Amino acid sequence: MLPIDAAAHSSRWRRRHPVDKAVLGLGLTVLAISLPPWPGAALVLATALVVLLGPAGVPGRKLWRAYRVPLGFCVTGAATLLVQVGGPEGFVSLADDGAMRAGELLLRTSAASLGVLLFAFTTPMSDLLPRLVKAGVPAAVVDVALVTYRMSFLLLDSMRRIRDAQGARLGHTTRAASWRSLGGLGATAFVRAFDRATRLQAGLAGRGYDGTLRVLVPEARVSVRFTAASCALLVALVTLTLVLEGPLS
Repeated sequence: MLPIDAAAHSSRWRRRHPVDKAVLGLGLTVLAISLPPWPGAALVLATALVVLLGPAGVPGRKLWRAYRVPLGFCVTGAATLLVQVGGPEGFVSLADDGAMRAGELLLRTSAASLGVLLFAFTTPMSDLLPRLVKAGVPAAVVDVALVTYRMSFLLLDSMRRIRDAQGARLGHTTRAASWRSLGGLGATAFVRAFDRATRLQAGLAGRGYDGTLRVLVPEARVSVRFTAASCALLVALVTLTLVLEGPLS
């Protein structure tokens, strides 16, 4: 199981309905991309961090391990705004107001990423996907997503075991040996994935599969108090942004 999935299953908010957490997490994401980057996105970023490390109880080390990947994409995308190609100053030169635009983009994207991570760190996919059928998503699409989600962990575990076995047989001692081991890893994982898919299909057919996977979903109700508090927090962020936008700009 991936660290973010393990954290979601052990989260303090695991038993809350996904709608509760979607209002807060995805609401922060929407505010991050719709409010002015300063001070709106900065306020959203700080609020998401406080909620993640405080009420949600996400360990800081796990949050950083998950956040550093999208943050790297945010920094890379913002860095491209620092330069311009062509123009009177040469083929490549510093863009006018490039630093300001790069900072605004970095604020928006990093704050929006934290909003998504807030939802991901508190909502396991096994709780979310089965409920999508009630939201209007076709059952076949949800079934494929469920099977893919569960089989991905089996495939990752198989790849880890194969790599450990290759390392025990000195398969990574040289660069050439590492490339051979990588090719063998890919081939073996490909064959095992098809083998597992074939066995899964045979097992479902033997159990009278009629086109719908029936799974047990933990009972949870939408908390009016939690949703109202989330909406109040979002409204407060919008109000504070509008109040501070004039003086800070």
